[in-house]
Amino acid sequence: MNQADALDLVQAAIWTIIVASSPAVVVAMLVGVVIALLQALTQVQEITLTFIPKIVATLLVASLMAPFIGTVIYTFAEQIYGRIEQGF
Repeated sequence: MNQADALDLVQAAIWTIIVASSPAVVVAMLVGVVIALLQALTQVQEITLTFIPKIVATLLVASLMAPFIGTVIYTFAEQIYGRIEQGF
């Protein structure tokens, strides 16, 4: 294994993390923006109001997107095991 192979593996790992976590991150960001707009419009500045909807939305999306996330991680693992099998 040389530096190019190691760099390729790290790049693939980072890309896998980004793709697998993107649904939950996007939903948390959208829920946060909607709640911030509602707080600005109603002038209710309750700090705890942002946490519960974000947690519920993130867990709901993570449970609905679990097959997709599993497929992404499984594909990455197959790629790594294939490279190990071939000797990089």
